[in-house]
Amino acid sequence: MAGRSHSDEHYVLDLCDEVLGVAGHRQARFDWLRGDAPRNRTRGVPLPVDGYWEVLGLVVEFQEEQHSQPNRFFDRRETVSGVGRGEQRRIYDARKRTLIPEHGLRLIVIEKSAFEVRSKRIVRDRASDISVVREHLAGP
Repeated sequence: MAGRSHSDEHYVLDLCDEVLGVAGHRQARFDWLRGDAPRNRTRGVPLPVDGYWEVLGLVVEFQEEQHSQPNRFFDRRETVSGVGRGEQRRIYDARKRTLIPEHGLRLIVIEKSAFEVRSKRIVRDRASDISVVREHLAGP
């Protein structure tokens, strides 16, 4: 991959910017949204959210396969929480689903599987992808 700026995550967040008409912040962090603390510290580090549109009170999380499917290589590693990476990811995703709305922000989760995917990458059919993003941002 040519770098993070060419990732599927950034592609989808750029589409969100276009649909919303305003640029969001990438990898924003909030003091109230933290990971588990390592044994030698009292507080964990702030967890990043994929995209944050402050003027809209909106957070978008783009979830790739590792959020719903096990990955034997990454998930076996133990984390500061004392659990494997896959379990920690589930804990942190649940924490985001709880705390983000509790702080008055709207959370939209867009899964990679909502797009046409080939060889683990979004195909990038712009018209179709914009439609997927619009549908998600419109919400229930």
